[in-house]
Amino acid sequence: MSKESAITEFNLICQAMKGVPSAYKSIYDLYGGRLYAICSRYIVNDENVKDVIQDSFIKIFSALGNFEYRGEGSFRSWMSRIVINESLRFIKDNGLTDWTDVNDLTEHPADEEPEIDGLTPEVIHTLIRELPDGYRTIFNLYVIEEHTHKEIAELLGIKESSSASQLHRAKALLAAKIKQYQNQQ
Repeated sequence: MSKESAITEFNLICQAMKGVPSAYKSIYDLYGGRLYAICSRYIVNDENVKDVIQDSFIKIFSALGNFEYRGEGSFRSWMSRIVINESLRFIKDNGLTDWTDVNDLTEHPADEEPEIDGLTPEVIHTLIRELPDGYRTIFNLYVIEEHTHKEIAELLGIKESSSASQLHRAKALLAAKIKQYQNQQ
């Protein structure tokens, strides 16, 4: 983002804080697609994603007064955290997890990591969305959002070992899905 676009973003946020409807629409138009993509990493059903995004934008617009602009990327990061938190709330509220606790877990999946060169981001996204809910949630929080197992455990109200086991299984299943996809091409 250039300095000019950062100034425009800041002005847009200021306008939205004043309640200007066109500013709300511009924020939605600028960031809605990205936030939808983030939410769809956690929630598979498109209707549920739409509901969570709607709830997220309500929270975003309601909490604009609490947002502190810290420069380029801060607004996008702040909105992304809201969407992730709303997605996690939806997952918990709807029982879309199956947490397991495995204490004798190896540090890495037994199989080699698959070669992903040549796979488009869309294919990888689709394969991640095919993971079971618990696996997908932990995978996204750990790999994409770069949370530690301790942080994930606190976010989801589970044990660190459950987070680690879900990640281990998610990686193994994703590797198998990637290999299967590659063999079909």
